[in-house]
Amino acid sequence: MRTDAFFFVVSWLRGHGPWTWLILVLMATPALAATKAIKAGRLIDPSGRVLTNAVIVVDNDRITAIATATPPGAEVIDLSRFTIIPGLIDLHTHMTYYWDRTPGTRPLNQPRRPAGVTTVLAAENARLTLETGVTTVRDLGASGEVDYAMRDLINMGRMVGPRMFVAGQGISAPRASAPAPDYAQLADARVAAGSDWVKIYGSRGSYQSVDTTQALTYEEMKAAVDAAHAKNHRVAIHSYGPSGVKDAVRAGADSVEHGIDLDDDTIREMAARGTVWVPTIDHNRYYVDAKDEYGFAPETIPPLQAYIEKNLASTRRAFMAGVKIGMGSDAVYTMFGQNTRELGWFIKAGMTPAQALATATTIPAALLGHEKDLGAIAPGYFADIVAVDGDPLADIDVVINKVRWVMKSGTVAVDKSVK
Repeated sequence: MRTDAFFFVVSWLRGHGPWTWLILVLMATPALAATKAIKAGRLIDPSGRVLTNAVIVVDNDRITAIATATPPGAEVIDLSRFTIIPGLIDLHTHMTYYWDRTPGTRPLNQPRRPAGVTTVLAAENARLTLETGVTTVRDLGASGEVDYAMRDLINMGRMVGPRMFVAGQGISAPRASAPAPDYAQLADARVAAGSDWVKIYGSRGSYQSVDTTQALTYEEMKAAVDAAHAKNHRVAIHSYGPSGVKDAVRAGADSVEHGIDLDDDTIREMAARGTVWVPTIDHNRYYVDAKDEYGFAPETIPPLQAYIEKNLASTRRAFMAGVKIGMGSDAVYTMFGQNTRELGWFIKAGMTPAQALATATTIPAALLGHEKDLGAIAPGYFADIVAVDGDPLADIDVVINKVRWVMKSGTVAVDKSVK
């Protein structure tokens, strides 16, 4: 229930500038109706089978039934014009990387802000992500514990955004003059600090740089992986180059991020171990398109374009060999709102639309250890539900560009259904 004081504050904020919506986001606590009945024209079930004229029954934050009739007394939401798919999962974001586009600044040369300010500003990234139909993210690297704050505020209902599994500060090689750290201790420290995942930088490579130099040895990666696994935490390893990917897989990484020129042995090992590969092909496309925002030198663009082609070629080979592929955008700064464009690259890699959809639903749900409550529309699962205009099993672009309605944990977060 909203109090008179709440409405007084809202009235006051209306005339007080662009911060209004951000403050309201932090004040808002979603109210859940007891039972909702969502009428779906077409519904894609966990196996990829299409159900027509189904009714999804939602109590609070969970799906309780897939029915053929509306339960008495339920709030009816009519989405019979649309196809219903599960809420999508983006396996690689940097939600706390925010740029306000102030003239004279660039994403990578902004003044440093207090962590609390960044937390509030990054709510915009969370909102834009939800608008793409992404209701869960794995956030792989942030400073100042801002990702912990966003995760907890969203879970408390005090910030609107996707469910977040976070890694805190990533583990990386020290500067050349510094002594080698104890990587097992570093992994333990990440877990103790509150990370859901442990992120390891196994190679160089970032932004306009496609440097594939391996930065950590196999032994160093394994020490961190073993320590994290001993605490029942999973590990993602960043590697731009083939040697780092090979050692990350051998070290037992649960997922490997980026990568090109994978050899046949590495691909076979990934398939055998069930390692999920998150190639993030589209993030370099984004850097090419946003080169002027970043001020990238012209000579940095051809290497980025060459990396994209090698990344796609390796993804095609890995997919054909049975490697599990996950959708990860590597979204930063102005890339939020483009989170699902990776799916288009997966079609180019040889996937069917149904297989591409699995990279953003069932595969990442299992990687996160939530295969029984995320990534599908079924009884007992979180009510993460997306309506798209068209047939996603015929054209994946429907998922990328025609999201019309989003529910996350039983609360409607996006509604463009009447437009």
